[in-house]
Amino acid sequence: MTRVVVVTGASSGIGLATARAFARQGARLVLAGRSSDSLAVAARLCTADGGDVLAVPTDVLQAAEVDALMEAAERRFGRVDVVVHAAAVLAYGRFEDVPSDIFDQVVCVNVRGTANVGRSALHGFRRQGGGTLIVVGSLLGMIATPYLSAYVASKWAVHGLTRSWQIEVRSDPGVEVALVWPGSVNTPAYSQAANYAGRIGRPPPPIDPPEKVARRILRLADRPSRSVSVGVANGLTVFGFRNLPAFFDVLVTPLMRAGALSREEIGPHPGNVMVPCPAGDGEYGRWGRHWLRAIGGTAVASVLVAAGWKTVRS
Repeated sequence: MTRVVVVTGASSGIGLATARAFARQGARLVLAGRSSDSLAVAARLCTADGGDVLAVPTDVLQAAEVDALMEAAERRFGRVDVVVHAAAVLAYGRFEDVPSDIFDQVVCVNVRGTANVGRSALHGFRRQGGGTLIVVGSLLGMIATPYLSAYVASKWAVHGLTRSWQIEVRSDPGVEVALVWPGSVNTPAYSQAANYAGRIGRPPPPIDPPEKVARRILRLADRPSRSVSVGVANGLTVFGFRNLPAFFDVLVTPLMRAGALSREEIGPHPGNVMVPCPAGDGEYGRWGRHWLRAIGGTAVASVLVAAGWKTVRS
């Protein structure tokens, strides 16, 4: 049976890569995003990849629009089998430098937007007797870093909310909720972000391509799992954060400055937090392997964390 898949955040990054991966399987796709122009591009790509596509401009912050998205999917295709929630925004800067309206919007889009999608998806799944909700979380929902406080706070909330859903759906046969939490991914999210740090953000190494996350999401659609990490350094990073907090706190700020902020200076701006920026959307960012000079910093961090662990044990 051909799957019907709803993807939020489908106009860029992980959402677009995931939509294209499902399209190559011949899925019936409903693509959601704020920008009609970006969605039109995504729809053309997914159609060329083999998908049967419906594009529905949707702001996940608006519950009525999310409900209308799910209703449009059911009208067109009769049901919804999988919902992938990948929509999110972020802002760079020290906590006190990020304007309060930008901070609030990041938290609202990422948390309330997730709640809106989850509420509508789970209601539909319970009504039809099954379905899978896949939430795209983040390594930053497992740890804390400087310069991304709003995003960190929101992703911790998203992870907790998803965990609550997983417990609640145990009494609903056929309804599944899965969390995937990537580390650094080469998407436009970093250059699209609001920025009050003075330098353009970038994904710290090691960096995965968005299709790697998409492949994991496709596997979750077939075999749902509670929580899946994507990123070779995620386990080490979480271990350091949880078990060696003193070492982690010493290392994380210089590593963020070296690996997560580029040398390109930029003035304060809201990015795509308040309104979409279609010109910056796309499947990939500009953060390929060519700039991995900072990989040395990650290697040094690994050595220091290992040394600290030996010290703790001895």
